[in-house]
Amino acid sequence: MSGPYVEINPADAQRLSVNEGVSVRVFTRRGTITLPARVTNRVPEQVVFIPFHFVEASANELTNPALDPTAKIPEFKVCAAYVEPA
Repeated sequence: MSGPYVEINPADAQRLSVNEGVSVRVFTRRGTITLPARVTNRVPEQVVFIPFHFVEASANELTNPALDPTAKIPEFKVCAAYVEPA
Protein backbone atom coordinates (compact mmCIF):
# COMPACT_ATOMS: atom_id res chain seq x y z
CA MET A 1 0.00 0.00 0.00
CA SER A 2 1.52 3.30 -1.02
CA GLY A 3 -1.16 5.66 0.30
CA PRO A 4 -2.97 6.12 3.59
CA TYR A 5 -4.03 3.09 5.61
CA VAL A 6 -5.11 1.96 9.05
CA GLU A 7 -3.36 -0.95 10.74
CA ILE A 8 -5.79 -3.37 12.38
CA ASN A 9 -5.02 -6.49 14.40
CA PRO A 10 -6.15 -9.74 12.68
CA ALA A 11 -8.57 -10.58 15.54
CA ASP A 12 -10.25 -7.18 15.21
CA ALA A 13 -10.33 -7.47 11.43
CA GLN A 14 -12.02 -10.86 11.71
CA ARG A 15 -14.56 -9.50 14.19
CA LEU A 16 -15.33 -6.63 11.78
CA SER A 17 -15.32 -8.93 8.69
CA VAL A 18 -12.57 -6.76 7.19
CA ASN A 19 -9.86 -8.10 4.88
CA GLU A 20 -6.57 -6.56 3.78
CA GLY A 21 -7.21 -3.54 1.55
CA VAL A 22 -10.92 -3.22 2.35
CA SER A 23 -12.03 0.35 3.09
CA VAL A 24 -13.04 1.16 6.65
CA ARG A 25 -14.32 4.28 8.39
CA VAL A 26 -12.55 5.42 11.53
CA PHE A 27 -14.61 7.69 13.78
CA THR A 28 -13.63 9.77 16.79
CA ARG A 29 -15.51 12.61 18.47
CA ARG A 30 -13.48 15.01 16.29
CA GLY A 31 -14.04 13.52 12.85
CA THR A 32 -14.19 10.61 10.43
CA ILE A 33 -11.85 9.36 7.72
CA THR A 34 -12.16 6.46 5.29
CA LEU A 35 -9.10 4.46 4.29
CA PRO A 36 -8.01 0.89 3.48
CA ALA A 37 -7.22 -1.62 6.21
CA ARG A 38 -3.81 -3.17 6.63
CA VAL A 39 -4.25 -6.33 8.70
CA THR A 40 -1.17 -6.85 10.85
CA ASN A 41 0.09 -8.15 14.17
CA ARG A 42 2.10 -4.92 14.59
CA VAL A 43 -0.77 -3.48 16.62
CA PRO A 44 -2.42 -5.20 19.60
CA GLU A 45 -6.11 -6.05 19.67
CA GLN A 46 -8.41 -3.08 20.26
CA VAL A 47 -5.76 -0.66 18.94
CA VAL A 48 -5.43 0.87 15.46
CA PHE A 49 -2.56 2.85 13.97
CA ILE A 50 -2.91 5.48 11.24
CA PRO A 51 0.12 7.30 9.81
CA PHE A 52 -0.54 11.02 10.17
CA HIS A 53 1.32 12.35 7.13
CA PHE A 54 -1.16 11.49 4.35
CA VAL A 55 -3.18 14.59 3.45
CA GLU A 56 -5.92 12.60 1.72
CA ALA A 57 -6.74 10.68 4.96
CA SER A 58 -5.15 12.67 7.73
CA ALA A 59 -5.20 11.03 11.14
CA ASN A 60 -4.80 14.55 12.53
CA GLU A 61 -8.48 15.08 11.63
CA LEU A 62 -9.28 12.56 14.37
CA THR A 63 -7.08 13.80 17.20
CA ASN A 64 -6.71 17.00 19.14
CA PRO A 65 -4.40 19.85 18.14
CA ALA A 66 -2.67 20.12 21.54
CA LEU A 67 1.06 20.88 21.72
CA ASP A 68 3.56 19.76 24.31
CA PRO A 69 3.84 22.84 26.57
CA THR A 70 7.63 22.67 26.79
CA ALA A 71 8.82 21.52 23.36
CA LYS A 72 5.89 23.03 21.39
CA ILE A 73 5.57 19.89 19.27
CA PRO A 74 2.36 17.89 18.80
CA GLU A 75 1.58 15.58 21.68
CA PHE A 76 1.32 11.85 21.14
CA LYS A 77 -1.82 11.30 19.10
CA VAL A 78 -3.91 8.90 21.16
CA CYS A 79 -7.69 8.88 21.33
CA ALA A 80 -10.71 6.60 21.46
CA ALA A 81 -11.90 5.52 18.02
CA TYR A 82 -14.59 3.37 16.43
CA VAL A 83 -13.93 1.37 13.25
CA GLU A 84 -16.48 -0.07 10.83
CA PRO A 85 -16.43 -1.37 7.25
CA ALA A 86 -17.05 1.48 4.79
